Amino acid sequence: MMSFAPLIPALLLGLGGMALLMFGVFSRRERATCCTVGALILLVLAAGFTLVAPAGKLFGGLLVTSTFTRFADVLVMLGAAAALILSVDYNRRESIARFEYPVLVLFSVLGMIVMISSADFMTLYVGFELQSLALYICAAMARDSLRSTEAGLKYFVLGALASGLLVYGISLVYGFAGTTNFASLAAILAHGAGYGTVIGIVFVLVGLAFKISAAPFHMWTPDVYEGSPSPVTAFFGTAPKVATMALLLAVMIGPFGGLLHQWQTLVEILSIISMALGALAAIGQTNLKRLLAYSSIGHMGYALMGLAAGTVAGIQATLIYMAIYVVMSFGSFACVIAMRRRGQAVETIADLAGLSAEKPGFALALAIFMWAMAGIPPLSGFFGKLYVFSAAVNAGLDTLAVVGVVTSIIGAFYYLRVIKVMYFDAGRPEFDPMAGGVRFVMAVGAIVTCLFVFIPGPLVSAADAAARALMG
Repeated sequence: MMSFAPLIPALLLGLGGMALLMFGVFSRRERATCCTVGALILLVLAAGFTLVAPAGKLFGGLLVTSTFTRFADVLVMLGAAAALILSVDYNRRESIARFEYPVLVLFSVLGMIVMISSADFMTLYVGFELQSLALYICAAMARDSLRSTEAGLKYFVLGALASGLLVYGISLVYGFAGTTNFASLAAILAHGAGYGTVIGIVFVLVGLAFKISAAPFHMWTPDVYEGSPSPVTAFFGTAPKVATMALLLAVMIGPFGGLLHQWQTLVEILSIISMALGALAAIGQTNLKRLLAYSSIGHMGYALMGLAAGTVAGIQATLIYMAIYVVMSFGSFACVIAMRRRGQAVETIADLAGLSAEKPGFALALAIFMWAMAGIPPLSGFFGKLYVFSAAVNAGLDTLAVVGVVTSIIGAFYYLRVIKVMYFDAGRPEFDPMAGGVRFVMAVGAIVTCLFVFIPGPLVSAADAAARALMG
């Protein structure tokens, strides 16, 4: 039984999710709220067991747990918990409060855990598909909404394309290397690889780039972010991004680490295009959710800088950036969910006019998140960018760092525009009172974003330990 201790978080989520599903089917109580509370309890318990779980291998090396997987798993559970808290009042008001949603979130998180812990391409793909299938349904959760149905369909079609590219890349790697095990691949590819294997690696990288919405494989992101219910969008913007980025780090540094010079340039290109697109395409957006969608594309470009560096400092910088990004992201989407007028959700930036006079606390929280995303000191977003820029410069990727600085300056325009509308444009938002859960997530996100400058040590140390565990 001791050897299965690392599996306890996954068992909790899987068995707990099935128990909640049965409860939702047969109970006559307020099923959606009860299942959401139950899912939150399971996530907290799973996070607690994850933190104390020993490192080790399971099922003959198909799954591996380490400091790196623990770091990523806890971040995933944090994002999922925040999304569930944000969904309680929103789903009830929009008449989409169904017990299936928290169950789907749990199964999606289970898939993410399997992805992160996978040490073989077979288990990687199983986790990848478990995560994806649950997310497709979540995007179309508001089944009476044309926008939500469209978002679910687009996400499904393009997600299926990404899945196909990934499995094709895996098949090429297997065909030319003769194994799907990460440790065996690392030993084989340490001596070089043929063109077929390199092409397979490119397909694997592209398939995962779809899931983190790195440009030019980002085309699903703005429409899915805008069309999905806002709590679902908050979930998409946090947990799946962390899980896929962690998987990308594990795959590229683990089995393909010996081929750094073959794939490094491709990652640099993805990073540059993502940063440039995120900075330029968001300038003309009037919808706050679409703005955050393009912003997320840019943020994934910054996070990829650490992977491109291919060093311990680079991996550490990416993990720190993703942790900071999760907090900024769920805080920003809490503000979006709080934008309700006479019971109806509003999403345009113009609707924020005059917010500072009517709801100064709300305006201050959103301003903090916008400043942080722009990378303005002393907020946490500044330090996230500082770490990835430093890692890129230390790895000799000066051009990548320069592009990052330039796109940060350009991107600051649309973040500051939101602040300008709230504080300097005349208007009366007349927003409805905030739900307690939304207020809690917003406040926690704003406080952590502001106070990170005083207590960076625990996160930096945890990220360093995780990076060293990954690099071996």
